[in-house]
Amino acid sequence: MPQVYGETFEQIEHAEQLGLDLCWFTEHHFIPDGYLPNFVPVAAAAASRTTHMKFSTDICLLPFRHPIRLAEDLAILDNISNGRMELGAGMGYASHEFQGFDIPISRRVSLTEETLQVLKLAWSGEAFNFEGKRYRFSDLRVTPDPVQQGGPPLWLAATSPAGARRAAAFGTHLLPQGPKSLTIDPWKEAVGDISDRRVGLIRGVFVTDDPDKEWEPVAAAEQYRRDVYVGLIKASQDHKSEVASRSVPKAARAPIPLNPLVWTVGNADHCVAELQELITSNGITDLVTWGGPPGLAPSVMNDSLTKFAQDVSPRLHPNVGE
Repeated sequence: MPQVYGETFEQIEHAEQLGLDLCWFTEHHFIPDGYLPNFVPVAAAAASRTTHMKFSTDICLLPFRHPIRLAEDLAILDNISNGRMELGAGMGYASHEFQGFDIPISRRVSLTEETLQVLKLAWSGEAFNFEGKRYRFSDLRVTPDPVQQGGPPLWLAATSPAGARRAAAFGTHLLPQGPKSLTIDPWKEAVGDISDRRVGLIRGVFVTDDPDKEWEPVAAAEQYRRDVYVGLIKASQDHKSEVASRSVPKAARAPIPLNPLVWTVGNADHCVAELQELITSNGITDLVTWGGPPGLAPSVMNDSLTKFAQDVSPRLHPNVGE
């Protein structure tokens, strides 16, 4: 693992040198391969090695974070990075994670919503009181203050209309993870004017002139990632009421373009065309690709990242932040 972390930081520095300006961390717990369980120390180290790249999460699992500790952590990160921190949040779905933390999964909505409320109060610059179902605080002044007024910008993940409406209600940016009709559309309807809102997506991008040769080892690693996520989702029984079509045989399923496990693979022209369609059709403002595929050195993506930064991303402006 020390080598994985070291090479990840080298890749982040390389990405910034290429002019890429977003880096998002994911989170899962109790995964045998050592999947990142805590973005805070990693983001701090990455921020200290960069100067302009912004950092966020897709996603931070709020039910497993005490809101005051999280507010403090993010305020410190915002100071280390001099105002380059954001937070993408969600309520989680993996049953084994809730069991591991001894938290009833039935509480995830209230834990998530109260944490969002507390974060905003904690970054207000004033002492506050709060009384909810899960947390209570009295005359509490959280320090240090973040660099960004009001704190790091907040994002919420949505896999369903309920999640989309929650993001609208809390005034956050959106991380859609499901069909547009169930995520982006109800969010837009609830928000109304989205001119100051952002829509972010993880889309794997592998830029290569020889996909038959170069994509194969990455594809095998990504199949492992897909199997892990599919296993977690199936174990959770989540989403089936909203996405009944996912319960039918695989061959009969309609593709979900906003699925973070989908990849765009091909030469620069192909990637530009496919990504531009994705961006235009869904109003994507922030696009992030996967870094190191599972089990492979992060550096295997460096040639693709270079081509993405030089030959793809500039042709997508001004529609998307890279």
